[in-house]
Amino acid sequence: MNTKKMVTNAILIAIGAILHQLTPLLGVPMQPDLSLAILFIIIVYNKDYKTTLVCGIIVGVFAALTTKTPGGQLPNIIDKFLTSNIMFLVLVPLRERISKLLQISILLPFGTALSGTIFLTALMTLGGLPIDKFSTLFYAVVLPTAGLNVVIGIVLFKVVQKTISVTGAYAVNS
Repeated sequence: MNTKKMVTNAILIAIGAILHQLTPLLGVPMQPDLSLAILFIIIVYNKDYKTTLVCGIIVGVFAALTTKTPGGQLPNIIDKFLTSNIMFLVLVPLRERISKLLQISILLPFGTALSGTIFLTALMTLGGLPIDKFSTLFYAVVLPTAGLNVVIGIVLFKVVQKTISVTGAYAVNS
């Protein structure tokens, strides 16, 4: 991977961590996860698995450090690791067939719903969430977060896309 890509990925991860920290709770027990939207943007722009794996782990660690969910540290790491791997595999057959905008439009809703499901399952498994609260939190938090991530994620994608077209950050081997 070239230096421009590594620096661009690092900057995007930092922006995702800041957004994750600054995102308000919006009156629900868990916060929308804009670091996940940034992770999906990184996956769309990087075709190699190694980058997806490393970025998934790093975003998971930053999400764990900034989570406002009690006991959500380890579930955040598990969630980002698994979600990034699954979404990378979902994207493999689509990369050459559809535009990057359509790719991100697919990853954002499905990836966010998957991420929320994995997060809640991990939280429940590790004892931080009663089993009977899963469906309530899924409908009250995960699905609205998926909708919010789609809208904000596409705006973020457009900003990143414009920045990349000016800087040429992913021009080599993309």
